[in-house]
Amino acid sequence: MKTVFSFAKMAAMLLALGSFLGVHAASAPAQEVVVYSARIEALIKPILDAFTAKTGAKVKYFTASEKELLERLKAEGANSPADAFMTVDAGNLWLAQNTGVLQGFKSEIIDKNIPAHLHGKDNAWVGLSVRARPIMRSTERVKPSELSTYEGLADPKWRGRICFRTSRQVYTQSLIATMIKSLGEKRTEEIARGWMANQPRIIDSDTRVLEGIAAGQCDVGLTNTYYLARLKAKNPAFAVAPYWPNHNDRGVHVNVSGAGVTKYAKNREQAIKLIEFLSSPEAQNLYADVNYEYPANPAVKPHPLLASFGTFKADKVDIASAGEFQAAAVKLLDRVGYR
Repeated sequence: MKTVFSFAKMAAMLLALGSFLGVHAASAPAQEVVVYSARIEALIKPILDAFTAKTGAKVKYFTASEKELLERLKAEGANSPADAFMTVDAGNLWLAQNTGVLQGFKSEIIDKNIPAHLHGKDNAWVGLSVRARPIMRSTERVKPSELSTYEGLADPKWRGRICFRTSRQVYTQSLIATMIKSLGEKRTEEIARGWMANQPRIIDSDTRVLEGIAAGQCDVGLTNTYYLARLKAKNPAFAVAPYWPNHNDRGVHVNVSGAGVTKYAKNREQAIKLIEFLSSPEAQNLYADVNYEYPANPAVKPHPLLASFGTFKADKVDIASAGEFQAAAVKLLDRVGYR
């Protein structure tokens, strides 16, 4: 859904933000970090509180959708009080970088903690948690031996048996974008046409895709693992399990949530220290476990519920390609009739 910003609305939003933060950019305390976050308060407050407890630096934060925050950063320009920007999906992080609201930064700590393929170009941003998007299967109707790859879902045997997320969702676009990077546009289009030939049920919710599989509306689908973990936490007998595709070649598609330093950060040093803290072993489980995501730091073990899903080979494609090829992915999905 597109959000339309009028000048009046933007002015009201900026006024509300100033009231919320209680500071003007120029008067913000030196040790205070201001964070704009597309991750909701329940997911970030415990981590930011932990940073304050460790360092003594106070953190003020404002949460909204990534689109609203990007518009806000562009409108505020050099007057923005924001020091750091946090959001989900590499496509959104790439867009923030290419919109010009982030600045590059170097950190030996982050380079040590987070693999290079989970960094943005010129270190404009870094992934802090990993979101795997495997094939989901009914444990009652589909054996693991029946599955193999994402490409394999184009096999006619899956006709009428697939649930997919809508093409408007950035998760779908990022999957196709990274496939374009790895396989080329022609091959990716062939695969997507095969998927569409199998007449998938298109659903605008990962949770409802999983519920559809459990209810017998479809037998397989594609969702992020944390949606399944949430359902399993409530009902361990929920009859859906992940299948880790492409283990003999490129591996499972993964995405990230992450953060970057804003272009006009008034407290750049503390913003970098915050991101370094979020990448550290002591904070990674706090950051990832609350939403059942995988730690981006490979030295940190995932939540036990995620560990019960088994291990997998992750696609090592440069995650920034999710943004780089996003426009091409949208056009490709439209050409094949994926709505």
